Amino acid sequence: MTDTFTPYAPALVLGGSRGMGAAIVRRLAAEGRPVAFTYAASPGPAAALAGEVEAAGGTALAMKADSADAEAVRAAVEAAVARFGKLGVLVVNAGVLKAGTIDQFPLADFDHMLAVNVRGVFAAIHYAAPHLVDGGRVVVIGSNTAERIGGPGSSVYAMTKAAVAQLARGAALDFAPRKITVNTIQPGPIATDMTADLMDYITPRLPLGRIGEAGEVAGLVAWLAGPDAGYMTGAALTIDGGWSA
Repeated sequence: MTDTFTPYAPALVLGGSRGMGAAIVRRLAAEGRPVAFTYAASPGPAAALAGEVEAAGGTALAMKADSADAEAVRAAVEAAVARFGKLGVLVVNAGVLKAGTIDQFPLADFDHMLAVNVRGVFAAIHYAAPHLVDGGRVVVIGSNTAERIGGPGSSVYAMTKAAVAQLARGAALDFAPRKITVNTIQPGPIATDMTADLMDYITPRLPLGRIGEAGEVAGLVAWLAGPDAGYMTGAALTIDGGWSA
């Protein structure tokens, strides 16, 4: 493995066993990259995804790591590097969503969301940075709530996503001397198990009249991770069917 970016450089996806994360793993693997990914509490889906990638001719490594645990994140980065060599792509997708108005939001839930959604993103970039090749790519999966909350009960979640959008912008400047790009993708409603109970409420309110697909987010990740996106860094790209327009 060289110390500069190539289209087939290994990728690490934090939070990759389900939903958008699994779609990202599939897409990056289909493009020829070895892909390591983490899961917090779903060993069955993680093993099934790794097997699916291998059956399709790709290479995947599933690792248990709760992004609330910085030491687990560090260990996952080191395991990925030990298996595949220096990383070309880091995707930080792990996140949790808990809703509630500020007056009734439990402090324990507040701390957990900060630990995963903010501290976990920092830990992933912090520990992966020494192992990223020059010219590598970092993609953080945020949320369109960083720009538009849209309703009551989302204040804490939106705060965490606004924080990581700013963290990514700063990281873009920190790593620019190494030609490493750092960008944020801010999805709106996407068809995953997290939104299954909200489909009837959300869909009529979307300007495009449909909810997004995980593969569409994965496609945007693949573009940011690819050779055509080398001049884009410090950007926050919203993909939400017009919800935030």
